Amino acid sequence: MRDLPTTRAERAQLAMMLEVCAYPKPGNVDRCHDYEDTRLEHFLASAIYVRPAFERAERGDGRMGDLIREAVRLTSGHTGGNTHFGAYILLMPLVMGGDIPGALQVIAETDVQDALDFYAAFGLVRVRTAGSDELDVNDPRSLAEIRRRRMTLREIMAYSAPRDMVAREWTNGYRLTRRAADLLESSGCGRQAIVDTFMALLAAEPDTFVAKKHGEETARRTARHAREVLEGTRDLAAFDAECIAKGINPGSIADITIAAIYVALGEGWRWDC
Repeated sequence: MRDLPTTRAERAQLAMMLEVCAYPKPGNVDRCHDYEDTRLEHFLASAIYVRPAFERAERGDGRMGDLIREAVRLTSGHTGGNTHFGAYILLMPLVMGGDIPGALQVIAETDVQDALDFYAAFGLVRVRTAGSDELDVNDPRSLAEIRRRRMTLREIMAYSAPRDMVAREWTNGYRLTRRAADLLESSGCGRQAIVDTFMALLAAEPDTFVAKKHGEETARRTARHAREVLEGTRDLAAFDAECIAKGINPGSIADITIAAIYVALGEGWRWDC
């Protein structure tokens, strides 16, 4: 019996599926509850459909921006909308580079065309962005500005980093991803380790997806409530129900958790116990 998974593409797919199946993760889709327009099946389908893009990345076949755009194209056909855009941003360099140091090298080599291809990916799926962003992905003039400034994809992420914790991982050496992978490995194996890691991340920093959708104060309050859960002064199930009722879904924390699972799997962490 072989020790699964054996390839980077398999690890990336497995990380996506393990994250969405773990529960409870307050506010997010999991095996216990869906959103009206996005269900567990949509997330699982995306994890299956994206495989050709991950396999290309593992072979080194293509540029980073093109690979992210291809991942979005492959998984935008279902009716569930954006399920894993942030996860692709984090996973594609990891799959291409193998690990965090390799991913950072790949990121450093991105160019202007990568940035343009990345922006093209936004046209394939609904992705929430900051409304006041100078380089608005919905404004065609942004592409001309990127060309004028000769901005690489890494520079685009650096530009977005103050407002987006997924982009920040590209510029800070995958800091939260590394921390979360260590938490997974120290928390034991299986589903509970994923939930514990998700909660630790949610308590540590306000989720920037929540901030874009509901405002900074809601993001800070959600992080504070997560800390209260960890301290034992707030009930996890009640916190989960409150987030679901209000549509507060910490999507960026979920994306970073996926990247952390990928890293931990590559370092021997077990999910099947």
